[in-house]
Amino acid sequence: MSEKVEIDVEYLTRVEGHGNIVVNAEDGNIEKCEWQVIEAPRFFESLVVGRNWKEVHHITSRICGICSIAHTLASLKATEAALGVEVSEQDVLLRKLALHGENIQSHILHLGYLALPDFVDSDSILPLISSNKEEVKTVIRIHRLANYLSELIGGRTTHPQRLIPGGFSKLPSEKELRDLKGRLKNSIDDLKSITELLEDLAPKLPNFSRETEFISITSDEEYPFYDGILASTDTGTAPVHNYLDYTNEYMVSQSTAKYTKHNRESYMVGALARLNNNYGKLSPMARETAEIFDLNSINCNPFMNNIAQLVEIVHNVEDSIDIIDELMERGVKPQDPYHQPDISVKAGRGIGVVEAPRGILFHDYVYDEDGICTEANAIIPTNQNHGNIQRDMEELVPQILDKSEDEIELTLEMLVRAYDPCISCSTHYLDVEFV
Repeated sequence: MSEKVEIDVEYLTRVEGHGNIVVNAEDGNIEKCEWQVIEAPRFFESLVVGRNWKEVHHITSRICGICSIAHTLASLKATEAALGVEVSEQDVLLRKLALHGENIQSHILHLGYLALPDFVDSDSILPLISSNKEEVKTVIRIHRLANYLSELIGGRTTHPQRLIPGGFSKLPSEKELRDLKGRLKNSIDDLKSITELLEDLAPKLPNFSRETEFISITSDEEYPFYDGILASTDTGTAPVHNYLDYTNEYMVSQSTAKYTKHNRESYMVGALARLNNNYGKLSPMARETAEIFDLNSINCNPFMNNIAQLVEIVHNVEDSIDIIDELMERGVKPQDPYHQPDISVKAGRGIGVVEAPRGILFHDYVYDEDGICTEANAIIPTNQNHGNIQRDMEELVPQILDKSEDEIELTLEMLVRAYDPCISCSTHYLDVEFV
């Protein structure tokens, strides 16, 4: 055991946003162990107050450049619930397809570019372009497929324009959907190659487990991303309008992002939480992928969130193929270009929930009788994970103090990266002292 351990990771790399890891220990006594979020806060809830209902989803999609589809859909669902707008079954299927595209896009970005270097003793993906050229090309092909899917359904890869209150401004053609299905089917060999690669590297995942609560949406019908009810591995299910009873946001001194807690002092959201709550609804090939890694419900190793993301990519591809088949069987109902649904404005409050790649996402709006937003609240997946990261660190550090400082530092960096945090999106607090 090192007599003195001083770890100060300022601006952790290969994550979105700015966060620090600080650990001080002497003679086995831990004096400080903190996951610090030091990014400047952002005020999207305030930005949408006073804005028209037609504008809000375009503004809130800018909360994130990685999860813009999820933010757009959570925002649209909140606005539609407030105004009493119904969306057709066809549009719901297409929205589910859009979420699948974003989930593949985000997960492969994390696994292939951000997490993979940790498993091959590299500081970044760049050296792997020479040493693991074919593996990198495989990752890029899956990423490009996800970009294409997102652009086809949303109108562009990031910050979609076709997703609007009440439906879509423009629909993909049946020809485009058939082409997309072909691309998805052709990606299966690449997914198998990535699975084989991660199977070889999986022994490098730390063997660490800490019991915690996992929260996501769940559904009797499917492995849900677009719609469902709240689910906790501790307390069971509840309707979405009870979300504030689940999130219970609060502040801590080392973070500009709020923390959350429910039945315990912290909980986890994201791919592992979804898998733990919905394992039985995985697609056949996704279930087979999970079994390769002995990933079953309930798994409490946060490092396995990496593998849960791989399992979800496989599920996203399989379910996207099934959705396209259903759309083809129904026949895509045409609509005029630049379609604008007929919506009557009224006062109301609406809550929208979807599963973003990093976990359950809530948008909550109040509109007045003119359709002007008067109140807004957004609870981001990463700010729901911050408390769990902190408590994982507190339990993990004593178990690895016998390692070198470099090994301790790398293990803690891998822990935070396993959560795939979107730190910038989560910062919603500023402590102003008036003098």
